[in-house]
Amino acid sequence: MLSSHYKFFPPELSHVHIALFTNVQNAPELRSRLIKASTMEGEEGEKEREAVNFAFVDAAPITSLLHLQTAIQQATLASTDGALRTKTVHSEILWALNSSNNISESIKRFGVSDSSKSLFAVRVSGPEHFVDDVLASMKAVVQGEEIPLEALSEITDWPLVCKFRTTQPL
Repeated sequence: MLSSHYKFFPPELSHVHIALFTNVQNAPELRSRLIKASTMEGEEGEKEREAVNFAFVDAAPITSLLHLQTAIQQATLASTDGALRTKTVHSEILWALNSSNNISESIKRFGVSDSSKSLFAVRVSGPEHFVDDVLASMKAVVQGEEIPLEALSEITDWPLVCKFRTTQPL
């Protein structure tokens, strides 16, 4: 897992945690859980939203760690400026990854889907969330194997990237 501290962002958005999981076994359940958590009310809803308070990014269309980090920076900056186009900084990360302004398309292309086998779990938070606690929370939600971020090069689906970017492979 990569954890970074950005002093130029407000404290509540200054820490970013990124983990890569492969052999994900519960993608359909995770997707359903995210949808359900967004509509739950009361204390139970708050607890469930906190449990899944991550950006779950399908790793297949991500070309590099820099690609993901750029989207994270854009989303965090939008949140800082009060200019989010989505409801949360985590959904804004998905929006920032896409080349269009269509959030539904962004979620379909870059969010967790029923067929996702590899996922990034990203948490933008304040200093009150310690690295070990964030990783434990990620592992409690994602049933998969955490792998080094450098393994992304073996996961990227270049034909899919070309399809999303409407380019031809070399």
